[in-house]
Amino acid sequence: MPTDHEPAHTPVTTPLTPDLVRGALELEPTARGVLPHRLPAWARAQNTDGQLAMAEAQPSGVRLAFRTRSTAVALETLPTKRVYVGAPPRPDGLYDLVVDGRLVDRASAPGGNTLTLDMAAGTAETVPGPPGTVRFAELAAGVKDIEIWLPHNEAAELLALRTDAPVEPLPESGRRVWLHHGSSISHGSDAASPSTTWPALAAAQGGVELVNLGLGGAALLDPFTARTLRDTPADLISVKIGINLVNADLMRLRAFTPAVHGFLDTIREGHPATPLLVVTPILCPIHERTPGPCAPDFSEIAEGRIKFKAVGDPAEVAAGKLTLSVIRDELTRIVRQRAAGDPHLHLLDGRELYGEADHAELPLPDELHPDAATHRRMGERFAALAFAPDGPFATRP
Repeated sequence: MPTDHEPAHTPVTTPLTPDLVRGALELEPTARGVLPHRLPAWARAQNTDGQLAMAEAQPSGVRLAFRTRSTAVALETLPTKRVYVGAPPRPDGLYDLVVDGRLVDRASAPGGNTLTLDMAAGTAETVPGPPGTVRFAELAAGVKDIEIWLPHNEAAELLALRTDAPVEPLPESGRRVWLHHGSSISHGSDAASPSTTWPALAAAQGGVELVNLGLGGAALLDPFTARTLRDTPADLISVKIGINLVNADLMRLRAFTPAVHGFLDTIREGHPATPLLVVTPILCPIHERTPGPCAPDFSEIAEGRIKFKAVGDPAEVAAGKLTLSVIRDELTRIVRQRAAGDPHLHLLDGRELYGEADHAELPLPDELHPDAATHRRMGERFAALAFAPDGPFATRP
């Protein structure tokens, strides 16, 4: 273990091995480094959805974690940056530097591949680009615990970690592991940075280690996702269900109910007594009583982003089409039914995280995703509700 009294070391390059990475379920070896994944290879092999493939490779909640006395850190990466046809340019993804539990710096990686997406045509094209280096300098002297949170909204192939002193993996913290699954809101869409998505903020306040399986556009009750949750070690589990099923107009109520039961049954196969919290959708006015699908509205661009609109017919709800109101009611019924025989199953109404009063103060900028201030509010509220002494994630004797 390094100490404050060790002499200065020559620059070192440390292999990016799994013991230096937290929050990823797999590191895929590449020709030049490793690519973090949030679904294992067997699950990716069962997927045919390009949106899910893109989302799981974006390392939301994934961070390098090590101890060192180095005063400078350089991480060479190959990012994949998104461009949407017809939309304003997106800012580069951010890397958050957390030292001894405190966010001290942020930086982006230059260069990278470019993924151009045409939502109207449904096409995607990747153009290769050069790697870049994220640099953090003038760090305090002495031994310190460092986390580098990888971008939550762009893929990052990790090529090299360079410091001016040796590093070692952070020892196990003894903190409980919180495994969370949800949509782009849980993934971190429109959060300020990777360590300030609402799950990351809630995990910090709750004193737990986060494994974030928020999958933008892809929280669709896929069986391989349920099996991934089943097989991932965790002390606490939450699943936020609803908005993507409406967005995609994926199923009707007849299919939704048994799909939810099957999803929860599968999780329980691997975690029979783990606290399991089902979170219903937050308020989203365009889909409260209007079913999907959801579509981009290229005629209305606000603050540099495309807005979204619901294009379903409310008259079809009677025939089984899903809205957020329908989903909340059915999830409440399902959880109450199951909780009679499962004392560790709990329910949280997503409107307690973001509801009518919040929408009046902090409206969804694109009609679908919360902004950075709302992520912070949701993280604080989730922590206060879930980790409270009488909450579902309370520390038990």
